[in-house]
Amino acid sequence: MAPKYNNSNKPFTCSISTFFLSISFLFAIFLSLFLLSSNQSSKSTLLSSCLISTSTPDSIKVYVSDLPRSLNYGLLEKYWLLSHDSRLGSEVDNQIRSTNSWNNNKIKNIPMYPESPLIKQYSAEYWIMGDLATPQELRTTSFAKRVSAPEEADVIFVPFFATISAELQLGVAKGVFRKKVGNEDYSRQREVLDFVKGTEAWKRSNGRDHVFVVTDPVAMSHVREEIASSILLVVDFGGWYRVDSKAANGNTSDHMIQHTQVSLLKDVIVPYTHLLPRFDISQNQKRKTLLYFKGAKHRHRGGLIREKLWDLLIDESKVIMEEGFPNATGKDQSIKGMRNSEFCLHPAGDTPTSCRLFDAIQSLCIPVIVSDNIELPFEGTIDYTKFSVFVAVSEALQPNRLVNRLKSYTNLQKDEFRQNMARVQSFFEYDNGYPGGVGPVPVNGAVNFIWRKVHEKLPVIKEAVVRARRKPPNVVVPQRCHCT
Repeated sequence: MAPKYNNSNKPFTCSISTFFLSISFLFAIFLSLFLLSSNQSSKSTLLSSCLISTSTPDSIKVYVSDLPRSLNYGLLEKYWLLSHDSRLGSEVDNQIRSTNSWNNNKIKNIPMYPESPLIKQYSAEYWIMGDLATPQELRTTSFAKRVSAPEEADVIFVPFFATISAELQLGVAKGVFRKKVGNEDYSRQREVLDFVKGTEAWKRSNGRDHVFVVTDPVAMSHVREEIASSILLVVDFGGWYRVDSKAANGNTSDHMIQHTQVSLLKDVIVPYTHLLPRFDISQNQKRKTLLYFKGAKHRHRGGLIREKLWDLLIDESKVIMEEGFPNATGKDQSIKGMRNSEFCLHPAGDTPTSCRLFDAIQSLCIPVIVSDNIELPFEGTIDYTKFSVFVAVSEALQPNRLVNRLKSYTNLQKDEFRQNMARVQSFFEYDNGYPGGVGPVPVNGAVNFIWRKVHEKLPVIKEAVVRARRKPPNVVVPQRCHCT
């Protein structure tokens, strides 16, 4: 009988050999990686002088330009020290003046922002500044990381309260607002630009990495060309477009803008500050009105659509068109009207958008946007089609077209719109619940999302700075933007 083949030792021998081969192979790989890493490290040292550093994706490094207090919080003090303001909507601020309650935050020495709806809707500058003024140990939720030297920063924040400066001038001497002589707002704009343009930080980038909050459409109107290359935080692009006749060689066209002072490549659309309180979806009840609008019927420029829509809709069943202003009485009417309506009309006004849109979102009233040139905050993060209805102006002006379209939505679709809206209500909230905004900001609040959008612009901005450095002296390149 042939002897049986005994292979009991074979696996053991094979395992020992495989083990040593594996160890040798892994050692060779680690050695190669170590040598490669050392080589790359030495190369990185050689190349570091011509590389552009970028922030980590979880933050943006911000240096706050050292403007005097008179150009931010000092302007608020000046506003509150006015004896009286007779403009529409200022009744609430006059009452605050009479009780001297505007300066209750004496510990931090930060006055409150005006409650007048005409001014409050543009208060982004206040809340952004409040976040940056918060002690570092309390800023754990802030996307913006404040640094102590401009060389360390991704961007330079210019803490000028441009809205308050403009509104002060309009309240005191409106007649000289468009002029330079005797215009304190112009003098302040000039002071800001002279200061920042004298810094090394500005000279390094020609201001391209400087951030200005210009939410009021009339703010910084005298120096816009000088800040056109900077990062502008605006509520929309209405009033910013300008045709450059030289760039167009005298040949202008209504269908093409040869030169703009704003661009989605570098600038950020920020939310208006909503004027109506947040309405929680758990409180939602049956809404009896189909469509609601409250505001001025007569507007200028693109806002002429309002008057035409008004005449089309005023006699429609379950449609409410109210002319009014969001003062004390108008605010209560707006709260009731928006919370009882399925849809809220948002036509263009003097500019493509208004705080009415953000009041509708806070009221869970489905926005009906009839504004062909509108730009919206945080697009790319937020998909507005999930909770808004967009209608072209040409379609909205066809008799019965708009109302019939809104009636076609089912209850299930409208409920889904409101559920989606509830998920993004906090994105448009500036107020962090702390006096002066000095305190931790909500992770998913407006201030953080603004800085995230600025962070997204950094690669383009840094490229523009580098390109500008290599241009020979005395070479002038026209500033153009053919993008949307």
